[in-house]
Amino acid sequence: MAAPAWWADVVVYQIYPRSFSDADGDGIGDLAGITSRLDHLVELGVDVIWLSPVYRSPMDDNGYDISDYTEIDPVFGTLADFDDLLAAPHTRGIKLIMDLVVNHTSDEHPWFIESRSGINSAKRDWYWWRPPRAGMSAGEPGAEPTNWGSNFSGPAWTLDQASGEYYLHLFSAKQPDLNWENPEVRAAVYQMMRWWLDRGVDGFRMDVIDHISKNAALPDGVVPVGATYGDGGPHVLCGPRNHEFLAEMHREVFAGRDALLNVAEMPGASVDEAVLFTDPARTEVDMVFSFEHVDLDHGANKWDLRPLDLRDLKATLGRWQTGLAERGWNSLYWSNHDQPRVVSRFGDERRWRELAMANAPFADIGEFRDIQSVNHFATAVAAGQQPGEVLAALRARSRDNARTPMQWDASPHAGSSAGTPWIAVNPDYPSVNAAATRADRASVFHHYRRLIELRHTEPVVALGDFTMALTEHRQVYAFTRRLDGVELLALGNFGEQPQPLNAAELGERWRDSTVLIDNVTNAADLPLDGADCLADLRPWEARVLLLG
Repeated sequence: MAAPAWWADVVVYQIYPRSFSDADGDGIGDLAGITSRLDHLVELGVDVIWLSPVYRSPMDDNGYDISDYTEIDPVFGTLADFDDLLAAPHTRGIKLIMDLVVNHTSDEHPWFIESRSGINSAKRDWYWWRPPRAGMSAGEPGAEPTNWGSNFSGPAWTLDQASGEYYLHLFSAKQPDLNWENPEVRAAVYQMMRWWLDRGVDGFRMDVIDHISKNAALPDGVVPVGATYGDGGPHVLCGPRNHEFLAEMHREVFAGRDALLNVAEMPGASVDEAVLFTDPARTEVDMVFSFEHVDLDHGANKWDLRPLDLRDLKATLGRWQTGLAERGWNSLYWSNHDQPRVVSRFGDERRWRELAMANAPFADIGEFRDIQSVNHFATAVAAGQQPGEVLAALRARSRDNARTPMQWDASPHAGSSAGTPWIAVNPDYPSVNAAATRADRASVFHHYRRLIELRHTEPVVALGDFTMALTEHRQVYAFTRRLDGVELLALGNFGEQPQPLNAAELGERWRDSTVLIDNVTNAADLPLDGADCLADLRPWEARVLLLG
């Protein structure tokens, strides 16, 4: 068996630059602010920083609409500031990967400006331009080339009045999709990627990279019941040339470069697709960033709220673990800049909450900043939904929940900025902040620090065989990992009631094991030896046991 890749046991920490730390007092986080806070990440024990976009951008989608791939947006600083930031984690043994957004650009990118200049532009075919639907006039309702809806509400096509043609945008109208069928587009993207790697960047997290290959026939999508637009997903997710494009990218960008990390965000990938994308023999990407588990509490869409059934979560994550056990790799995560806060979504922030940032209590639509949320509110209310109902869904699912300023301490604005933050700080910051969690040895901060240390010191955590246990239990999540005579049992109580453990099903041998980690026990008391390790799980307790 080949030796595991260097990244097999790493922990990646995402930084959303606008909200992490503001050094110049303008209310928006910046590169210098990040550099000033790196010791926090060192203490936590992370190995890699994933930096959300800091490229030049009009900020229609907070930097995921890029107008210049090789410049830093002035709101974050300069290229010199970036070089300082890049050097600082490297001296601490931490790598840095950038967010790469190449399914689309900003409509203010020079490529698109030239493409839009006329139907005979040399870059016209760098984007997806199409005339109106046959027999219809430009601007006529339903004249869009396909019936697809965008991910940010409304149609996925926008009319360019000057040329009478439409351009495709799977997200905002200011985020036109690049045409990866054009080899000139791919060459330009690869050149840009090499430029950053030559500068010292350690890899990329590639945004919606399973969208880059479309069905070139651009067929209509099925219109779901009650929807206005067709579902273009089957025609744009993991498309016919996706594997070809990523294999080419690897040859042109990554081949011959050591110790890089290439993470592919793939909202539409199945387990079988993920195996192909991440099979080392195919040299496409290192790991995928899947979405199936964070869609389990969605109904018809993310705004259609459903309670999580823990059995579904176990079935989904178990299938991904076993499906990629022999080949490939799946990133594990609970939340990121696109997901609400995990303690609010899957935990209980009211009674049993530990010290961790939670969803924000947005009072009205004016307090939201996320384009997806703002667009959805306008569209849903126009369609007849009650504003209060729409706001309730936004409070639960809006991406803004993950983007409120980092709560560093109990000082004004949670210590995130000397100015007025670009989005309001969660008002619970006086008691919920990083300073408080670091001072409390039983806090989430120290629990995660111990978990990270365990991943680094026990190879079984990352590399062990995975077996789900108690698959039908509605409140307890349990699984084992085994490697070279070492075995771990991880237990989690996803509820506010104590839960007895079934020793007959889990195995009596675990009673005399060792408690490595427990989130409701002070760190000074661990590891525990000789106690009944299968004692009842307390509300929201997580426990890791060791045999071997």
